[in-house]
Amino acid sequence: MPGGPRPPHGAQLPAAGSPAARPFDRRDRGGRGDRGGRFDRGDRPFGGERGAGGGERGYQTGGASPSAGGSGYVPPPQPVPISKQGVLEIMDEGYGFLRLDRHWMPGPDDIYVAQAQIRRFSLRTGDLIVGQMRAPKDSEKFASLLRIETVNGVEPESAKRRPVFDELTAIFPNRMFDLEMKGITGQRELQQANLSNRVINLLSPIGKGQRGLIVSPPKAGKTMLLKGIAHAITRNQPEAYVMVALIGERPEEVTDWQKTVPGAEVISSTFDEPAESHSRVAEMCLERAKRVAETGKDVVILLDSITRLARAYNQCVPPSGRTLSGGMDPAALFPPKRFFGAARNIEEGGSLTIIATCLVETESRLDDLIYEEFKGTGNMELRLDRKLQEKRIFPAISVQASSTRRDELLLEETVFRQAVMLRRMLAAIGTNEAVEAMLDRMSKTETNHEFLMSMSKAKAMV
Repeated sequence: MPGGPRPPHGAQLPAAGSPAARPFDRRDRGGRGDRGGRFDRGDRPFGGERGAGGGERGYQTGGASPSAGGSGYVPPPQPVPISKQGVLEIMDEGYGFLRLDRHWMPGPDDIYVAQAQIRRFSLRTGDLIVGQMRAPKDSEKFASLLRIETVNGVEPESAKRRPVFDELTAIFPNRMFDLEMKGITGQRELQQANLSNRVINLLSPIGKGQRGLIVSPPKAGKTMLLKGIAHAITRNQPEAYVMVALIGERPEEVTDWQKTVPGAEVISSTFDEPAESHSRVAEMCLERAKRVAETGKDVVILLDSITRLARAYNQCVPPSGRTLSGGMDPAALFPPKRFFGAARNIEEGGSLTIIATCLVETESRLDDLIYEEFKGTGNMELRLDRKLQEKRIFPAISVQASSTRRDELLLEETVFRQAVMLRRMLAAIGTNEAVEAMLDRMSKTETNHEFLMSMSKAKAMV
């Protein structure tokens, strides 16, 4: 026994349970009755000193404790939900994030969207969601979406019944974007852009749902042409949703677009960003455009350029083991074709128009291959001429190489006949001289109607 004398050698230990085996029996030290009960001890009265709330510290409620002898627990103040807006991107695992960045790139302020919310309301990548969020907890990295208020401007329950873009019926464009701007006297930049827009209206009109290419050598004015189209659509059709996707552009070009075309949403990935950023911006832009078109609205994407987009995919897609001319992987052509092929006029209502620039005459076999792959996929092509550009003629549009398929569906019958007559007259004169003469006469009139009337009078005099 620890602490006691050891029994002599050979002595027999007492049996368990005998009085000798229990030297510290309860009767020896006194039971509860000997030392008094709880109320006989006189330590403190029930509920005294410490108060009814418990110990001296009381309940800790966010750093503030009730006074001694308080009535009970005071709950901490609940955080007020904050309303946020962002574009949804769904991950492969099923959950998603609301991208708050202007270019929809991942960031620390993104909001987590649970998979259950995505399934309940049939949410899709590109949805513009407004909802209430809560701040992240200790073990969380992102804020979480608590409640969805609107999806693309409508109630969440209504958004569940919307159609799927890829299941809508595609038809030829039959409604025209009027690019002729009025009331721009004194605005030199818009007047110059309006001249090119008037040429497009007559020779290569753009319809709602058009899939068009602006084929241009370097420094031939394709960006100015694209800006003129953006100005005209935002002024003449303010109900249309215009998006400008700048892939591989210079940063100053992005700033200039944002300042000069405030009515358009500019999404960019500049040339100093990785190829994965280029492809991500293009895909998010396309998904956002699809979600808007599903609501029955007219959407326009102006892409500059599809050549740099194809080059970006050539760097980031998994290699297929085959190589085309210029080092192009065949697998890298499918994503930009899917982007360009999404343009369509929808029979059920709405449209998605994509006008993309394509570089040629760059002394690059890869750029030539990209143009050859996309040449027959569009239903509208506008070709810029290097010889006209060298003469400082703007717009340097090649009349013979520019056209729109089924343009009789877009132009009025009278205007269509006059446009055909104009083409014949220009073809008889010659390419460069014809464009110079046409632009000179158009600059002396304010509208295409006046120009066509003057052409009719000139033909009648002949």
